[in-house]
Amino acid sequence: MKQLLISTFAAAVLLLFGGINEVNADPLTYEVSGDTVTIKDCKETASGALAIPLTYDGKPVTRIGENAFNGCSNLTSVTITDSVTSIGNKAFAGCSSLMSMTISDSVIRIGEWAFEGCSSLTSVTIGDSVTSILWGAFAGCSSLTGVTIPDSVTSIGHLSFAGCRSLASMTFPESLTYISWGAFEGCSSLTSLTIPDSVTSIEGETFQGCSSLTSVTIPDSVTSIGSFAFNGCSSLTGMTIPDSVTRIGNNAFVGCSSLTSVTIGNSVTRIGEYAFYGCSSLIGVTIPDSVTDIGLWAFRRCSSLISVTIPDQGRHHWGICLQWLH
Repeated sequence: MKQLLISTFAAAVLLLFGGINEVNADPLTYEVSGDTVTIKDCKETASGALAIPLTYDGKPVTRIGENAFNGCSNLTSVTITDSVTSIGNKAFAGCSSLMSMTISDSVIRIGEWAFEGCSSLTSVTIGDSVTSILWGAFAGCSSLTGVTIPDSVTSIGHLSFAGCRSLASMTFPESLTYISWGAFEGCSSLTSLTIPDSVTSIEGETFQGCSSLTSVTIPDSVTSIGSFAFNGCSSLTGMTIPDSVTRIGNNAFVGCSSLTSVTIGNSVTRIGEYAFYGCSSLIGVTIPDSVTDIGLWAFRRCSSLISVTIPDQGRHHWGICLQWLH
């Protein structure tokens, strides 16, 4: 009897200080606002698989707040239920053990840097209600090999997939109209790309450092190629710039050392400074009559260049042309 009383007392003390309850305690912190609930925080000690509840205190869980799971480095998977409509900025940043993620069709918004640094994340499925992938959403997800972008997405933000060095393929939906600068910078395993007809510009640094990229199809809808857009794409062997393009930005193809041929469309008016600098395999180039300005050192260090056709209005650049091979 005495032993039973001691055991009961000990259990009461443990319960009072959370010793027993801690094992099964919900690691999530909630914020109730009206009829909806936001997940505000998760204990960094949380590990393994975790499911977001549909409801809390009888109200639907609709939002995963900013930094809610930031730094939860022991979580391996998180199930996002159909009640959630928004994933906040940096919500899962630094979840370095997170291996897969399915974002339900209920989610409308994925915040900036939402999955930044999830270095074990190998695959992600984005639900059909997401319209924009914001800044840095999957930046630094270095193990990501595949991602499904639904037809609902119209824009891919700055640095969205930067540093996803295991990403070998990417299929863009026809709904896509805008790819922002640096979106795929450092995706060194990407081998080929087809840009949909809905995209009107290739922004600066978009594919910078995609060193395995061998081919890119640029549609007639594109009117400009930004600075450093294909900088360091050292496996790119050929490039056709369609007639719709009017401007090739500074350093656009710098360091594309495997580029043997390039076709420049008949609407290009300016080839930027250092545009093809260091394209050491480039054999010949024809500058169309539309070009009125060739930037400084546009073809410098093109050491294999043996054939150049340049329009009459560009003859004042001939002094620069003489140094292309040096």
